Amino acid sequence: MPLPDAFDFAWPIAFLLLPLPFLVMRFLTPAGEAGGALRVPETVAAGFAEGAAVLSAEKRRLALAWLLWALLVLSLAGPRTVTAAPAAPATGRDIILSLDVSGSMERPDFEMNGEKRRRMDVLKTLARAFVLGRAGDRVGLVVFGERAFVASPLSFDVEAVAKVVDSIDVGLAGRSTAIGEGLGLALKKLSESDAKSKVVVLLSDGAQNAGTVQPSSAAGLAKALGVRVDTISMGPIELGGGERGDEGVDSQTLSDVASEAGGEAFRARTTEELKGVMDAIDKLEKSPSAAPATIVHRSLWPFPGSLALLVAAGMMLGRRRMG
Repeated sequence: MPLPDAFDFAWPIAFLLLPLPFLVMRFLTPAGEAGGALRVPETVAAGFAEGAAVLSAEKRRLALAWLLWALLVLSLAGPRTVTAAPAAPATGRDIILSLDVSGSMERPDFEMNGEKRRRMDVLKTLARAFVLGRAGDRVGLVVFGERAFVASPLSFDVEAVAKVVDSIDVGLAGRSTAIGEGLGLALKKLSESDAKSKVVVLLSDGAQNAGTVQPSSAAGLAKALGVRVDTISMGPIELGGGERGDEGVDSQTLSDVASEAGGEAFRARTTEELKGVMDAIDKLEKSPSAAPATIVHRSLWPFPGSLALLVAAGMMLGRRRMG
């Protein structure tokens, strides 16, 4: 944890309240009258001594009241430490994950920790780790099924994007597969970016069977925009290799998209292969650029505030004893 670089107050103007009680006593309390010296009997003097003790107790209470007020004003001023936390170097790159959440991602044909798991569960685990490892990149998330939508806009806050990855699930965008729509929406968002490098990581476990945008057309647009598209074909069987002719992943189409858009095509038939693919994409060359440090404030007002509470409790206890 970095050490504090400085100490300041959030609201230093609050210190103008310090003399307020004095001003109230000075201008709103009637002034007392002073008398001359007088020789009195011992019995009367003893009464004066008792009165002096009472006066001493009043002075202590007044001192505690001033201390309480000073602590309250100090709390109100907002003491805090100021630390310049070094930010991760910006890469100058925007990455959008475009993930298939169609009905076929429900199939439990992948293994994780020795157990059969849904494709979606495995994907979320590895995609989350991938996102958390992208410190310095702006990362966004698009999901697609029958339609596509932006689940998370481009952001340097990879932890927030990772939480969104955790929340996605099968059928969120319909149960069909519109690969072209998923890629097209990611490209639309990247067309609004001025990053030096723009990348789409497109993952699907099926074939285009919905939507109006063809994957080949979206790939051509990516090439025109200068956006690199890496594709991942997820699933143990190829298109047409299942019991029905429309089952399996269309790895050929995804490979053609990557080739057209200057990216790489990856094949992931198992959890181990998918992890290897994520690791390979994770090692894409970075283009470091300067990033401003993050200023972190740590509030300290609870400390004087707690002391003020203790002083107030002590004053109340003292009054009860005297009463």
